[in-house]
Amino acid sequence: MAETPESWLTQAGYPEVTGTESVSGGCINAACRLILADGQTLFLKSNPQASPDMFAAEATGLAALAERKALRIPNVLHANKHFILMEDLGAGSRKKDYWQTLGAGLSRLHHQPAKHFGFSGHNYCGATPQANTPDGNGYRFFAQKRILNLASRCLEQDLLQAELMTKLNRIAERLPQWIPEMPAVLIHGDLWSGNVHCCEDGAPALVDPAAYWGWAEADLAMTRLFGGFPAEFYDSYRANSALAEDWEQRIPLYNLYHLLNHLLLFGGSYLASVAEIADRYGR
Repeated sequence: MAETPESWLTQAGYPEVTGTESVSGGCINAACRLILADGQTLFLKSNPQASPDMFAAEATGLAALAERKALRIPNVLHANKHFILMEDLGAGSRKKDYWQTLGAGLSRLHHQPAKHFGFSGHNYCGATPQANTPDGNGYRFFAQKRILNLASRCLEQDLLQAELMTKLNRIAERLPQWIPEMPAVLIHGDLWSGNVHCCEDGAPALVDPAAYWGWAEADLAMTRLFGGFPAEFYDSYRANSALAEDWEQRIPLYNLYHLLNHLLLFGGSYLASVAEIADRYGR
C-alpha cells in the first residue's frame, strides 16, 4: 500500500489529522494545510503524477538553503514520490521592513562561494528537469545546462524553429562577452514573487526552490521577470553586497533560461520574448 501523509504521520507519532484547508497559489502541485487533533497545522504539497524524485529533490534544495541560515526556510518533515510534508509557516501581512529583510537575507545567501557550478544532484525548475552536473566553468554550465538544454527540448517539440535555435547557439557561445567572471554561489533558482512567502509573523521565507550553485545575478534577474520587487529590496541587497552597478544590463541573458522553461511548460505565448532576446544578442 502506498504511503500517504496520514499513514506517515501516524507512524511518526503525530496526532490524528482532523481537517484540511486548501491553499492556493501552485500551478503544478496541489497544496493544503493539514489540521491535527492537537491544533497544530502542517503544510502538504502533493501530486500523484509527479516525477518520482521531484519532491525529494525539493527537500534537498530546501535543506541546502536552510543550512546557510540567511532567510527563513520551511522545515521538511518528510518527502516521497507523491508528496512533501513540511512545517506550516502560516500567512500574515508584511512587516514594514519585509523587503529590506529579504534583500539583506538574499545577499547573505549569495555571500559564500561554492566550489563549482551545478549542484549535489539534478532537480526541477517547476516541472522541468534541471540538470546540475558539476562544472568549474560558469559560462559552459549556463550555456549547456541552462540555455541549450531547454532550447534543444523546445526545438524537438516544435516550439521554436531552426533559425531561432541558431541564434541561441550564438548567445551560448558568446556569454563571456557580456557576463563578467563571477563565483558560483548557492541560489534559489526560481526567485519570483510567488516563491517568496510572507509568514504569519510578517517576515519573508523562501519556498519552492530550484536551487543550484550558479551566478548570484541570475537570482536577482529572475525577480524582474514578472514585474520586479520593490526598490527597497534591491537597495537592501546592494547595501549588503558587492553587486555590480551594471548588473541590470545582463537581466535578459539570465532570464532567457526561464523564458525557455515557460515556453516548454506553457507554450507559444512565451516565444516572442525568447525571440526578442535572441534577435538582440544572437545576430
